[in-house]
Amino acid sequence: MTTQTAPAKWIGWVGGIAVAAILFGALLPFFPAMLARLGNVAWDGPNWSLWARLPAIIQLHVLSAVAAMAIGSVIFVRPKGRALHKTLGWGWVFAMGMTAVSSLFITGLNGDVYSLVHILSGWTIVALPMAVFAIRNRKVVAHRRAMTGIFVGGLVIAGSLSFLPGRFMFEFFFG
Repeated sequence: MTTQTAPAKWIGWVGGIAVAAILFGALLPFFPAMLARLGNVAWDGPNWSLWARLPAIIQLHVLSAVAAMAIGSVIFVRPKGRALHKTLGWGWVFAMGMTAVSSLFITGLNGDVYSLVHILSGWTIVALPMAVFAIRNRKVVAHRRAMTGIFVGGLVIAGSLSFLPGRFMFEFFFG
């Protein structure tokens, strides 16, 4: 019988730093334009007229992402494994699935083609059922890692990128 050892904690930090460096490097050419746009920021509340002009698929995408962020945040702070966790978890899986699938119908960042952000959508569509399968087979660590990865990558990172100057969320709140 062989025993498995957990990977060193520094491996996770190295991966996180690598992802941050890649994101920083990818955004670096856009920094001058973003900084210029940030100079004109004024908080007057959300611009609901922009929201009203959005196509229905983008409204669905934003609403499901907001729901997934809210539900996921509650799940993170609540005890795990209880009935409420399971109920909220299914709601979160549905909201994340809706967010990922709806994003496949949204193009425009690169004309009418998919952008790099769509990689996160594909990853989410594959990883969600795998995470559910993991917990059904009592693989708690695999489930936790997958769900945390989906939350951080699919909501926190992708959501943060939607607030860059020139993107809808930035214009909606600060434009």
